[in-house]
Amino acid sequence: MTPHDTAVLRVAGRPVGRYVTRPELPARLSPRPYLHPVTTLAGTAVTELSPADHIHHLGVGVAVPDVEGSNFWGGRTYVRDQGPTELDNHGAQRHTAFQLRDPDGFVEELRWVAARAELLRERRTVAATELTDAAWALDFTFSLTNVTSGPLSIGSPATNGRPGAAYGGFFWRARKEATAPDVFTVDREGEQAVHGTRAPWVALAGSTWTLIFAGATEETRRDPWFVRAEEYPGVGSSLAVEERLPIPPGETAVRRIVTVVADGRISRLEAASLVRKAVSP
Repeated sequence: MTPHDTAVLRVAGRPVGRYVTRPELPARLSPRPYLHPVTTLAGTAVTELSPADHIHHLGVGVAVPDVEGSNFWGGRTYVRDQGPTELDNHGAQRHTAFQLRDPDGFVEELRWVAARAELLRERRTVAATELTDAAWALDFTFSLTNVTSGPLSIGSPATNGRPGAAYGGFFWRARKEATAPDVFTVDREGEQAVHGTRAPWVALAGSTWTLIFAGATEETRRDPWFVRAEEYPGVGSSLAVEERLPIPPGETAVRRIVTVVADGRISRLEAASLVRKAVSP
């Protein structure tokens, strides 16, 4: 891997994230660009890469388990009436070029390829912004365009028959500690109460850090949150819950998630204040 394959995000001159564009990974992990490590301003790591419990979890990025039957998530595929199944159906997200590359962010073009065919073309915009002396924000926008000649749709294990497993889209694999992190929104608390809900923001609080995820557009806020805490710490925004997400030929699906990365354990009031500061109207 060369320096040209990575980008380092900085906030006020401090490195807070490393972005890998061309990871050397086996096909079964659905190779794709990712951010890892991501850290707080004090240097605490808040991501994990290929942990033993889910080796296809790759820091922060976009991962989708079903794009017209191709797996861009990694690992097994959930098959209706059959369950998790090993299939030779893994795709890859291939970095094409940086359209813009600055110390505090970048604009990237990617190709989503499976079975030697390009299904989606993505434009990814990532920016890092200082909020306070103990918190910064990662602004992550992805636009997926159907470049095939026919209709295309995005699914999840939930749409394929596994209730409660609507993962797929933006996903952040957080740092696993001895104790599961706390999960809360403005009016709910706990994994069971928060998972699958639609909320302006959701927080994951570890021993010395807090992540606050916020949908930054109306369309993004309509997507429920996928939340895990006890089994492993992770938060995602679900593209397909009860029905598949169709993307007609030439059309584009756009989502924007802003994540506050803070040192310390943040209260509800502090979380709401940081989200307001991080998400521009």
